[in-house]
Amino acid sequence: MNRTLRYLLSEDDVTSSNKLTVKGFLKSQGYSVQNLKILKQQETGILLNGLPVFLNAPLSPGDELTVQIRETRSSENILPAELPLDIVYEDEDLLIVNKAAGMPIHPSQNNRDNSLANALAFRYQNLGEPFTFRCINRLDRDTSGLTIIAKHMVSAGILGGYAADKASAALTREYLAIVRGQVTPPSGVITAPLGRKPGSIIERCVDFEHGEPAMTYYRVLEEKNGCSLLSLTLGTGRTHQIRIHMKYLGYPLIGDYLYNPDRELIDRQALHSYRLCFPHPITRERMEFTAPLPEDMRRVLA
Repeated sequence: MNRTLRYLLSEDDVTSSNKLTVKGFLKSQGYSVQNLKILKQQETGILLNGLPVFLNAPLSPGDELTVQIRETRSSENILPAELPLDIVYEDEDLLIVNKAAGMPIHPSQNNRDNSLANALAFRYQNLGEPFTFRCINRLDRDTSGLTIIAKHMVSAGILGGYAADKASAALTREYLAIVRGQVTPPSGVITAPLGRKPGSIIERCVDFEHGEPAMTYYRVLEEKNGCSLLSLTLGTGRTHQIRIHMKYLGYPLIGDYLYNPDRELIDRQALHSYRLCFPHPITRERMEFTAPLPEDMRRVLA
């Protein structure tokens, strides 16, 4: 991965009261301490007006700051595997994939060559490009829909910040889910802290004593065939958050083998990452993507 970013400093960026430095400016753009550490170790990682520069160097209006990201290594222990990929969007900084249900995000002991990471490793191997797998909003294996992949360390740090709880307003994550029955009330917010279920390394549960704060907004979109289709927007991003919150509300997702093994209508949890909205990590342009409801969920409502 070779990515060159250029910043032309304006009067608004640099004032006499600021005494802005290279480090200060790049941190204001979302660069992490680790990003800066790696870049300053590279001779041409950070240039000021075409010349190598220290991070504490002052900046002036009209200066051009150049960042050269050079990543030559690929993720280790990820076997390239030719698998179907539905790429919704790609540029030099990120990738949006509409993940199929049943595809894990990462390889694991029982899924060494059938994950999204394997599929992307194969794609970039064929393109002759190094690729480090950096998934921002990890989806459960049986959850379908949109996920964000960062293509270099800087975009990964910025996008990861969007996904963090303290910056959750920057990244809108809307899901579609199906439950049985008529949901009452038809809209609201679920605020119940989540923690690990005692005795399990996988399951989570509502835990008011030791759990971490969690918030989910929901509203009913449609009622059909004895089921309700809901829109759910994350206020936080805890593991299994929607699945547990809907069970806590009294309307568990159909097909959820962990929390509601009701497989009559669908053989996986009826959960789909429908919409993502966030500022581009480099340009700050507002971006929005949607993925249509998959066929197995549509059949439930047909």
